[in-house]
Amino acid sequence: MKEEQYSPSKAGFNLYFINLSLPGNIFVVSLAVADLLVAVYPYPLVLMSIFNNGWNLGSLHCQISGFLMGLSVFGSIFNIAGIAINRYCYICHSLKYEQLYSNKNSLCYVLLIWMLTLVAIVPNLQTGTLQYDPRIYSCTFAQSISSAYTIVVVVFHFILPMVIVIFCYLRIWILFLQVRRRVKPDSEPKLKPQDFRNFITMFVVFVIFAICWAPLNFIGLAVASDPVNMVPRIPEWLFVASYYMAYFNSCLNAIIYGILNQNFRKEYRRIIVSLCTSKMFFVDSSNNVADRVKCKPSPLVTNNNLIKVDSV
Repeated sequence: MKEEQYSPSKAGFNLYFINLSLPGNIFVVSLAVADLLVAVYPYPLVLMSIFNNGWNLGSLHCQISGFLMGLSVFGSIFNIAGIAINRYCYICHSLKYEQLYSNKNSLCYVLLIWMLTLVAIVPNLQTGTLQYDPRIYSCTFAQSISSAYTIVVVVFHFILPMVIVIFCYLRIWILFLQVRRRVKPDSEPKLKPQDFRNFITMFVVFVIFAICWAPLNFIGLAVASDPVNMVPRIPEWLFVASYYMAYFNSCLNAIIYGILNQNFRKEYRRIIVSLCTSKMFFVDSSNNVADRVKCKPSPLVTNNNLIKVDSV
């Protein structure tokens, strides 16, 4: 029993199962939910605002749209930080990983992320910073309403999570370089290729997030430092470009997963093939049923024939 449990093939299966298990994937699913929030409600309203050349849906929809956008923004960065901490513990503290990230603990961590997200976005409702901006045709966080809150948002939404993520990934890079230098050709490395590929995927997610969101956050800091003088100095095209660049990040994560993760590519192909196959099967089945109905003799005619034969 022990030999079967610790055999190389069994170990490889366990490593694959760990990578697909709840503790690791629940943060990715949570990040996907945060990305989808803007697509479900705010983005359709933005399109309607563009077509109507203004917001005519009322203040309630404006507040809901801005609130969901805030949930998506804060949820994304907090989940990215949670993923970085998860990868750091999995690679750098592997002996304690199963204890730290049990299924129950992982669910608690995700709930904590969303609680922090709510705590970060709720003050918008009190400060009145969720307003319609005609430059971007959407209801969003107005940086010039409250300088103090804008600084707090930038610090806790961008700077602090970036510091945490950078620390985690730097530690992982250092460990990876140490393993490459110390490992012998005939010995098995401690850092598995699958672990490194997963790390690269999430590292790219973090880098693209930082690139997309950095301009808008720096503009926010500039506006918060002196709202009266800085708002007129910021070109409209720069603000609009930084805003759409930031929110465009929500649709990039799935593309990154598809490009860098083989399991995601396989699942994408499987889903597409399944959809096409099921559609073709449905069409073929419908045609076969119609053909069988056409070719099948009428029961009434068959009964009449039988009756005639019997009468003879």
